[in-house]
Amino acid sequence: MERGRMIRAAVLSFAGVCALPYAIKMGGQPLAFTNSVGSVFWFLGFSLCLYKALGASFSGTWKKWAWPGILGLGFSFCMVIGKNLDEKESVPFDDPGMWAAILVLAVLTGILVRYVWDSFACSRKNRKNPEGLQIAKDEKRGAFYFAGMIFLLYIPVFLAVYPGFFVYDAQDELLQVMTRNFTTHHPLVHVLALGGMIQLVHKLTGSYNMGIACYTLFQMAVLAGIFGWCIGKLRSRGMKKGYCFLWAAYFGLCPVLVMFSLCSAKDGLFAGMLLAVTMFLSKLLREPEVFFSQRKNSVLLGSFALLMMLLRHNGFYAFGAAALCLILAFRILVPLKKYWKRVLLFLAVILAVYGGVHKGMILLFSADDSENQEILTVPISQLARVYQSKGEQDVEILYRYLPKEALSHYTPKVTDGVKIHFNNQAYAADRGSFWRLWAKWGMENPFSYVNAWLMTSYGFWYPDTVIDVYRGNTVFTFTYEDSSYFGYEVEEPGTRESKFPWLSELYRKLSLEIFQQRIPVVSMLFSPGFLFWVWAFCLCFWCYQARPEKVLPYLPIVFCYLTVLLGPTYLVRYVVYLWAALPALLAEFDN
Repeated sequence: MERGRMIRAAVLSFAGVCALPYAIKMGGQPLAFTNSVGSVFWFLGFSLCLYKALGASFSGTWKKWAWPGILGLGFSFCMVIGKNLDEKESVPFDDPGMWAAILVLAVLTGILVRYVWDSFACSRKNRKNPEGLQIAKDEKRGAFYFAGMIFLLYIPVFLAVYPGFFVYDAQDELLQVMTRNFTTHHPLVHVLALGGMIQLVHKLTGSYNMGIACYTLFQMAVLAGIFGWCIGKLRSRGMKKGYCFLWAAYFGLCPVLVMFSLCSAKDGLFAGMLLAVTMFLSKLLREPEVFFSQRKNSVLLGSFALLMMLLRHNGFYAFGAAALCLILAFRILVPLKKYWKRVLLFLAVILAVYGGVHKGMILLFSADDSENQEILTVPISQLARVYQSKGEQDVEILYRYLPKEALSHYTPKVTDGVKIHFNNQAYAADRGSFWRLWAKWGMENPFSYVNAWLMTSYGFWYPDTVIDVYRGNTVFTFTYEDSSYFGYEVEEPGTRESKFPWLSELYRKLSLEIFQQRIPVVSMLFSPGFLFWVWAFCLCFWCYQARPEKVLPYLPIVFCYLTVLLGPTYLVRYVVYLWAALPALLAEFDN
């Protein structure tokens, strides 16, 4: 028995080591791995882990392998496909070795994941929370305390990058307020808040920097308040005080969260609202009777959900999809069944109010609502990629919607340079021709279409990529080179007035250089792809444990993530909520 387990572990480990070059970067030199003593260490490591895992008693039916199998297959697929995209900008779908490597790594990963999950579940089976709800009274006081702590931690960086990071569409949003010429390209709520506050302070003080600084401080206060409130909620559920201080330090010092708490882009506020929605949904699913007995819970959840949807257009699609799933869950799950009609009405009212407010703001401010390119990002990138290979053949219809000059700006990792020139008038007059052309070229070039889509999204799920999508683009104060991690600059009419140049320089390196990517392990803490797999590991574990009350609150985040896969490129700003909601996710393991 022992010898047989040893042989199986060795065979699987050897197959895994042979498959590994398909999943990790070799710099174009596979001999650097295959003809290296490093491969021996990988083999020994795999063998030891698999030997122990294969010796475990995997109880239950084959269905218990479903979630480990899904996670293992997904991880191996994304690592192998992502490596090809990162190195070659395309996937060799006809390579049998690639598919064999995916299969081998999926089996190996699935076994190890099941072993880890079972071991963890066994170690937590008899654990009890000694503090219980005795600390619930400290929730409000703790929320203010931790919010203040987080805000104070922001202040040195704020002074270092004063008046804040005025970047990512900030100038365009301010210009809309200045000219009273509004569009729905950017959410009107954010346009009015950002532009209105800056304009008001400028009129009072004559300083645009002061206006930008006031908006930055306002956003810092809002996010610090939400983060502190989140810690207070987790404390009331039994989180130890030491962990509360740890998470407060995380919220106040994590560079990703600091960047977007001090950034004029809507992404930071959106992440905060999404976190608040998640916390309230958790309460709704855990204690529906208590939730509905206190009217403030419904009001606050509705308000945060409304703001979330108004701050990003994809927030509506994400919340709408999550609402449907939640209604089904309340209809099906026995402990929640008697509340399903109340939940149906409650969520329907939230979505209806959003629709009314959104349309009302468009009418009130006479905003131009004719743009379509944001929802056509993937088809536009697919047509542009095929156009590069087809040249001038069969392009008369394409030129109606995308001029030749726009198509010349196509780059595989970002669609912005093409879609900005999309002819919305032509599309409104004749949508059918666009979609017939898209379908025709898709049937002729299916792999080009798949590669075009994957190239704009793989950074969200492939941990090892460097975010350099804007390489070569010149903005106000610099040209993007090795990294496009964060915008960093202050767009006109603002100017940088750093009080701590050394700290400002640190954030410049984090934003525009491959500074953090040079540090092993630490680099992964900045990777959207790595954060995605942390989330996938945790949520799949709760699915494996059949704990829907732990998974369902995170559905808005899951659906938000799915919407960004259809976006123009992969940037940290689109998934800041993966960092913002991480403490809430990991705290589930203490409950």
